Amino acid sequence: MKLFRILLIIVLVGLHYRLWFGDNAYSEHLAMTSKVEELKQANEALRMRNKIMMADIKDLKSGLDAIEEKARNELGLIKENEVFYRIVPSHKNESNN
Repeated sequence: MKLFRILLIIVLVGLHYRLWFGDNAYSEHLAMTSKVEELKQANEALRMRNKIMMADIKDLKSGLDAIEEKARNELGLIKENEVFYRIVPSHKNESNN
């Protein structure tokens, strides 16, 4: 009976060693769990970006309003017989000499 207890203690110590310090130990599990969470967040951000891009593509395919908006904002184009006003903010010189 004493030999059986010693054998069980040795097996228990061996299993705990593998749990804490062996291959695929608990610390590796925690590191991988945090990495999985980071990757899930990155994937969610990419999903949101893809949804926005798909909405832009749908807008560009369906109507001319999105194309006109992009032309005005990104290229600075205006329609014929349309007057364009650019308001430039004035910068005051705050240094008193």
